[in-house]
Amino acid sequence: MHHIETSSANVTKEDKYKSLLPQLKALISGEDDLVANLANISSALKEIFGFFWVGFYLVKEGQLILGPFQGTVACTRIKHGKGVCGTAWKEKRTIIVPNVDAFPGHIACSSASKSEIVVPIILEKEVIAVLDIDSDLLNDFESTDQYYLEKIAELIVTHS
Repeated sequence: MHHIETSSANVTKEDKYKSLLPQLKALISGEDDLVANLANISSALKEIFGFFWVGFYLVKEGQLILGPFQGTVACTRIKHGKGVCGTAWKEKRTIIVPNVDAFPGHIACSSASKSEIVVPIILEKEVIAVLDIDSDLLNDFESTDQYYLEKIAELIVTHS
């Protein structure tokens, strides 16, 4: 049984990511089941950062289908190019949305979601999944989140 170390309140977001990365690597390095690893990663991110919603959508049958997550009930299927998740998939790039109400075509799974970051998980130049994180605060994500969440996405493809 693994325990993710949480640290005291006066550490920066970057400190938390730096501490979390090696722990996630250790957690998933002995496991080759993608769903199990995504479940633990979403749990760890939610536990450490207290984000409103953390989860994965997997590319299946030409759409994004809800995978392991932590948070409130979510949209089950998202079409290619639709919403923030579908756009990150289509464009194969991380998208940060400071205010979801200002994102054209935003899919509101929960009205409590105010800002969002979506990171594509890319294996052999194809998006196989996206990591979707929602915050109930406006403008909660920036380049630090993008940098470390992209590192986590790389971890997933090298260990799955």
